[in-house]
Amino acid sequence: MKTGVVIPVYNHELAIPGVLAAVLPHHLHCVLVDDGSNAACAAVLNRLAAERPHDVTLLRHAVNCGKGGAVLTGLDYLAQHGYSHALQIDADGQHDAADIERFIALSARHPQAVINGCPIYDDSVPKGRLYARYLTHVWVWINTLSFDIRDSMCGFRLYPLAAVTALTSVQKIGSRMDFDTEILVRLHWRGIRVINLPTRVRYPSDGVSHFKMWLDNALISRMHTVLFFGMLWRLPLLLTRKLRRKAA
Repeated sequence: MKTGVVIPVYNHELAIPGVLAAVLPHHLHCVLVDDGSNAACAAVLNRLAAERPHDVTLLRHAVNCGKGGAVLTGLDYLAQHGYSHALQIDADGQHDAADIERFIALSARHPQAVINGCPIYDDSVPKGRLYARYLTHVWVWINTLSFDIRDSMCGFRLYPLAAVTALTSVQKIGSRMDFDTEILVRLHWRGIRVINLPTRVRYPSDGVSHFKMWLDNALISRMHTVLFFGMLWRLPLLLTRKLRRKAA
């Protein structure tokens, strides 16, 4: 295994230094993807990359492409540079970087699987957002005919890059807040195992959220609809796989 880290960044200039400081002690190369950030954030990212040139690669989008677009840019970079796995973590400080070792250890035992963060929330989580997540959970359980994916919206996860590359070479994945859910469902459809790893989550340290209420909800609703009809024509395959697992 050769694992790198992808951190999509959009105007998180206050939080990203602390996130990077927490990630680097795990001795993984970090790819920061500046997704069209403002000048203040861009300056911070330039400084961070200059301070640790052997440990940090900075990639930059000229315009904002969305979280999913930024993650895919980082995943493509790592795949092209000989990495077998990629750990995705958010730039806002909500994830506990101390759990990186747990992700790595579990991936080492199951190198073909996605290790998916399953949030354990503290009191900082907005209740409205917490309850709204359950709508997506239900749709994911329907669209996979399983409870294999306990939480598809957590941006803390570890991918086997060969599986991701095989998928994205033939399938366009949502580039905004629909990305995290869609890529997990489509990998699951392809038979990639998803292992859920509980991890502590707090909301976010710099108070910045880039969730666009109308746009992202529309994209997520569209994604669930597309996945539902995709599930219908895959129904025989999914049911057969489910029966085989029960028999085993």
